[in-house]
Amino acid sequence: MIRFENVSKVYPDDVVVLQDVDLSIEAGEFISLVGQSGAGKSTLLKLIYAEEEPTNGEVYINDRAISAIKRKHLPFLRRNIGTVFQDFKLFSQKTVFENVAYALEVYGKTNEEIQDEVPQILDIVGLSGKANKYPKQLSGGEQQRVSMARALIRDPKIIIADEPTGNLDPIATADIINLLLEINKLGTTVVLATHNKSIVDGLGRRVVTLDNGRITRDEQNGKYML
Repeated sequence: MIRFENVSKVYPDDVVVLQDVDLSIEAGEFISLVGQSGAGKSTLLKLIYAEEEPTNGEVYINDRAISAIKRKHLPFLRRNIGTVFQDFKLFSQKTVFENVAYALEVYGKTNEEIQDEVPQILDIVGLSGKANKYPKQLSGGEQQRVSMARALIRDPKIIIADEPTGNLDPIATADIINLLLEINKLGTTVVLATHNKSIVDGLGRRVVTLDNGRITRDEQNGKYML
């Protein structure tokens, strides 16, 4: 489903973030992307959903080169990719319902469809009783669940989770990871970037390690090792 072929990313002033990355991720996989701060994890994820472009090499989604997709068509690519971040990225002035509904509004869903679909996804993430709350009225774990709902509402084939538990306590962290696992069981590909060794070791899934922009380990049932 996702393939990197000899991908490098160099920012201005010759800052090399990724070097000669070759990586394949199969449909339905759950992989953990690990490495110290500055190893290149976030940049690698941004290349998947086309927020960044590689300096060299090519990134493919379903065997289609992202570089071959016209910029005006990138939103169609991103419909199949849900993103979850450490800082939640919620609209503080919108309710939980409105935050999730926004993801449907931008793609032209009707009010009837929105009224039908949003409650369903809120129920899935355990927020059915919080629809009229504002982000500031929620715990950190609940805010991240709103972000998850917004990422899931379009039924994406891929979920990109960039340090989604970085600001959460252990209980909320476990809830978010369990939710990602449940999503994965339904066939969604999950790519999780994390610094949390206990999460990675507890998952027992494929682990890809980045160090100074290079993949140094790629192990099934791996551990967080640097």
